[in-house]
Amino acid sequence: MPTTSLATRRTRGDIPFGVVNYAGFLLFAILCAYPFYYLIINSVSANDLSALGRVRLWPEGAHLSNYGQILQLNGLSEAAVVSVARTVIGTACTVLASAFLGFMFTQERMWKRSLWYRLTIFTMYFSAGIIPLYITMKSLGLTNSFWVYILPAIVQPFNIILVKTYVESMPRSLQEAAEIDGAGTIRIFFRIILPNMTPILATIAIFTAVAQWNSFQDTLLYITDQKLYSLQYLLYTYTNQASSLAQAAQNAQGNLGSIVSAATSQTPTSIRMTVAVIVVLPIIFIYPLFQRYFVKGIMLGAVKG
Repeated sequence: MPTTSLATRRTRGDIPFGVVNYAGFLLFAILCAYPFYYLIINSVSANDLSALGRVRLWPEGAHLSNYGQILQLNGLSEAAVVSVARTVIGTACTVLASAFLGFMFTQERMWKRSLWYRLTIFTMYFSAGIIPLYITMKSLGLTNSFWVYILPAIVQPFNIILVKTYVESMPRSLQEAAEIDGAGTIRIFFRIILPNMTPILATIAIFTAVAQWNSFQDTLLYITDQKLYSLQYLLYTYTNQASSLAQAAQNAQGNLGSIVSAATSQTPTSIRMTVAVIVVLPIIFIYPLFQRYFVKGIMLGAVKG
């Protein structure tokens, strides 16, 4: 009987705790999601109401003309191709390099393994700065080159640490069995280790894809050729020039003799909201594809054993 009473008391106490717990997490989720929702409803609402800050909970005077006008800006399609290409190629190269280096740093037969590992980790804490980095990129011929988006970001010490710890948590018997059968290091990596690293590789892919897609500073520093502008850099410049772009759009519509209402006439606020949605939506759609691997990859890659 005492045991039953104790169990009953715990069950009754768990109910209000569970309600408060779920309510707290629900509120936190709403607070996290609301900024994205706010951007979307303002980008499709009447531009005059959005500029006055009157759109808060639901769209008012909904229309999609903002997206049509933004997508017609010069160079946007070429910049989108550059951003997609750098995200896909950069993510693939970084994931493969992180997987291979993380694996190699677990191999005791690797020459000067500890030295190379420490030198790699050293770069995570110390940087020469922007000017030496620019000089290095220029000396290597990477300025005004698409590969400036890819090559400098291939080796990421944090990702290598995650992979190394993950590989060390895998049963050593897998590699030993392959070695007995005569498999070499490269074959062991591609046939045994790599297929069993899906969670940590998906985690690294998320980190890398988000970083590549959102990056615009490398374009700002190394690129002057407009054909190599990334989408984020182009939209960054459009955001900074929102007032002049809005005025130009209004003038263009006026010159064409079209009847432009205050609801669809471009404003700096409408341009900034629409640009922000265009930048963030691809990542929002891609993230759920890898999210199921995310927690498992981080936990197994962060705790040895």
